[in-house]
Amino acid sequence: MDMDGGDTAMPTGGPGLSDMGMNMSNETVASDFLAAILDDTDLQPFDWAITGAFWYGIVVVIVLATVINFLRWATLKTRLRAAAAKHPRPAHASNPFTSAVATVTSIVREASYPQFTPTRSRWLRIPPFGTSILILTYLGFLLGLEFFNVDYAGAQYWEARGLRAAWLTVAQFPLLILLSGKNNLIGVLVGISYERLQVLHRWVARVILLTATLHGAYQLVGWNQYGVMHIEISTDSCIPTGFATWILLLWLVFSSTAPLRNLSYEFFVIQHVISFVGFLVAVFYHIPPNALNARVFIWLGIGFFLLDRLSRFARSAFINSKPGRATLISLPGGVTKVSVRSHRVKSWKPGQHVFLCIPRFGVGQSHPATIASIPSSHNNDLVFILRAHKGFTKRILNGAVSSSTENLLTKEKHELHPDPEERFLALIDGPYGASHSDFAAFDTTILIAGSTGVTFILPILLDIAHRASTQNLPACNIVFVWMIKNTEWAIWIVNELQAAVERLRRVGIEVAVHINVTCDPSFTEAAEDTRECGCDCDVRIGPCCCETGLEDQDEEDGVTPAPIEKATLTDGKAKSSKSTIEQPNVISRKSTTSVVTRTVSPMALLRSRLTSFSTLTSGRPDIRAILWAALDNAQGETGVAVCGPAALNKTVRNTVASVSDQRGASKGTGAEGVYLHCEGYEW
Repeated sequence: MDMDGGDTAMPTGGPGLSDMGMNMSNETVASDFLAAILDDTDLQPFDWAITGAFWYGIVVVIVLATVINFLRWATLKTRLRAAAAKHPRPAHASNPFTSAVATVTSIVREASYPQFTPTRSRWLRIPPFGTSILILTYLGFLLGLEFFNVDYAGAQYWEARGLRAAWLTVAQFPLLILLSGKNNLIGVLVGISYERLQVLHRWVARVILLTATLHGAYQLVGWNQYGVMHIEISTDSCIPTGFATWILLLWLVFSSTAPLRNLSYEFFVIQHVISFVGFLVAVFYHIPPNALNARVFIWLGIGFFLLDRLSRFARSAFINSKPGRATLISLPGGVTKVSVRSHRVKSWKPGQHVFLCIPRFGVGQSHPATIASIPSSHNNDLVFILRAHKGFTKRILNGAVSSSTENLLTKEKHELHPDPEERFLALIDGPYGASHSDFAAFDTTILIAGSTGVTFILPILLDIAHRASTQNLPACNIVFVWMIKNTEWAIWIVNELQAAVERLRRVGIEVAVHINVTCDPSFTEAAEDTRECGCDCDVRIGPCCCETGLEDQDEEDGVTPAPIEKATLTDGKAKSSKSTIEQPNVISRKSTTSVVTRTVSPMALLRSRLTSFSTLTSGRPDIRAILWAALDNAQGETGVAVCGPAALNKTVRNTVASVSDQRGASKGTGAEGVYLHCEGYEW
């Protein structure tokens, strides 16, 4: 009965719901009208079908990516078999079909490789074109489903849109979890490791935040329009639980931005898991009891999450049932060389990483670390080169044993270091990663790294050298480019690098090694950890990274510098001719008439070792010139791998896309294509 004595009319739900002729000031009428608005009996079946359409689309994309991944794998295997059979030019497209495929592949690569993002910005990170196109396509797909056939007239106009957004929000939940797992089902199918799917994981989370915001906003607008918001707020628990869910989701997205994520990796992981559990609880309380189908997606997500965690736990428990022992050696540049002898981890792929925990320096703290060795090197030890920043990496540097440059140089090329007396308990989770193509299957390989990024490209070189000594490979030319801030940093890998180069040259593979001591810190360090420093820097405001040139260091080390020579690499060997150099100073002294004025210092010994198999240059490398020179001599597809900070990766991306386009690889000219794999510092 109407409290005001007026006649009442029970509204019925449906597309034509209207408040016309109703006394909305009557609480009973208003409450009944609100109940009719919230009645989604007619909406649920179609919204459920929309979530099915969403997953059909996702499955189609995954299947297509799986097919492409299989074709990539088959192509590489075919090349390796052709090389084993001693076929000429095994990495070259040899028939019209493979040529057509190569042309289409080059078109896609040239469109997807470029990246334009402010490298000095801590907050704004724009993905490469390929990833950006995928993200925009995903967003367009979701918005298309949101507004497809949802034009309900009357009072359910806003409610229908809000509920559609809610269904799409929960439908994305299993995908969000699938993209986050270390043991990633999607990654296995499409050939992309979990850390490279993290960018999609974060963007799916942002789209979920968008659809959740639309869900709440649409409903608030509708309730406010008909004056029933106060009743909904006072009578329905969905409002406080929905707000709590949205706040937790907002925090999860915001705290996952790069600046906050990189403040402390360990803290980020802990708070992310706790916040996620809180988000799950809030979601369950928010979903109404009559929306059981919606909870299916939440349970699926929880199932995928638990499956990943349980598989990781089981794997880690097996590996660490006989824990490894780690030795720590401090090296120049604030670096620790960690060698772990594991009883369980005996095989891994070049470029893979693990999560390393040394309880002595942080109980329960695991740090991602790229394996700088291969199974056949360093007595099957897992070797890591970790740059000290703060927290775990700083503590292990403080606990490491010091070793002089001279001692390290006098060890055998295959020996890592003398065993320190103290070995630390080491727990390992992994290995993971290495979804890149097999670089041994390319005619020409260009490996580029900045600073500790060398831990990614060095094992690729070691792997090719090891395999080339026992079998024929498509690989004919290798260019190794390493940018470091100080010449002394080359001690990190000088023994391994020289051994690999000599091994490759013995089997007839041409190798050019360029070590660039650069004055541009953005090419060797993460942008947020450095300051501007160019070759015209003002020494009055502080030390300059390029105040002393390489030739000046010779005099300080007691070696009279020889005339500066321009170095070239022909047939895999260093040659030099005296000339005026347009590039920065280059040292190439395989044979020199320098006069030793006193005992040769360790730095002079290091430079002598380096210049015996590489070109040592002061200044940044000309990536474009290196790429052009390599492609001019390529007799098949070229593979490029780069690992470093954002500035370096962006430069290589744009250069590869530009050079490939200029050479006409995507225009059917017959020019050889270029495959690019970029690895970054950040997590």
